[in-house]
Amino acid sequence: MRKLLILAVCSSLAFTSCVSSKKYAELEAKQKNTQDLLNTATVKLNECLTERAATTARAKVLEERLADLKKTNEDLIQSSKELTMLTSKGATNLEKSLESLREKDMKITRLQDALTKKDSVTLALVTSLKKEVGINDPDIEINVEKGVVYISLSDKVIFKSGSYQISSRATEILGKVAKVINGKPEFEAMVEGHTDNVPYRRRGELLDNWDLSVKRATAIVRELQNLGVEPSRLVAAGRSEYVPLVPNTTAENRATNRRTRILVLPKIDQFYDMIEKEMKNLEAGN
Repeated sequence: MRKLLILAVCSSLAFTSCVSSKKYAELEAKQKNTQDLLNTATVKLNECLTERAATTARAKVLEERLADLKKTNEDLIQSSKELTMLTSKGATNLEKSLESLREKDMKITRLQDALTKKDSVTLALVTSLKKEVGINDPDIEINVEKGVVYISLSDKVIFKSGSYQISSRATEILGKVAKVINGKPEFEAMVEGHTDNVPYRRRGELLDNWDLSVKRATAIVRELQNLGVEPSRLVAAGRSEYVPLVPNTTAENRATNRRTRILVLPKIDQFYDMIEKEMKNLEAGN
């Protein structure tokens, strides 16, 4: 009996030992599989963590870019508003500038019209003078010089040598000139006396060629007044020998320089008052 018991115990131990070894192997295999899964999961976790870090970094970059884009957009909107304001202001200023230019153009046109009218009247005046006085006499010259009509009379037509007493021929010519001047009330007449460079040597009330040239001018002015020209429209001027037409080197040249010029011109004060007024308007427009 005792032997049987011992045998049974040994068999039981052998069986138990056999079962435990098999289960251990299974457990060991299961552990290995679990370890493999754990290793795989760890690798994937590390990859996920790395990807997450990269994604976080990209997200931060994108957030910064988004912030920059928002700021740029806001700046563009503000710039657009400012540009709109500037454009509107510029358009207003441009319109004002164009209006100013139009006004200046109108003023310039008025000045040009005034000058054109003056030139037209001047041309008509020259025609009238040539018709009245005649242009066949070589000692009488009618022309336009710098926009001014002038009649140049040779000394021998009007005065005797060294004298300021006008001749009958001069009275006849001045009568025709007076008729034309009286027909143009908006014009004045300035008489210029010119001499040669030969010194005045006669004793008496005249001292020199200045006196002689002035006396000749006043003699003609008085004659024009006697012929009906308003005195306020007359000017007497002596130029002596200092505005010669040709050098005083020969008797012929000196005779040419001894002359009287009658300048028929618009009333200077009225004409230049108008010009000055328009120029001030132009300056104010600037």
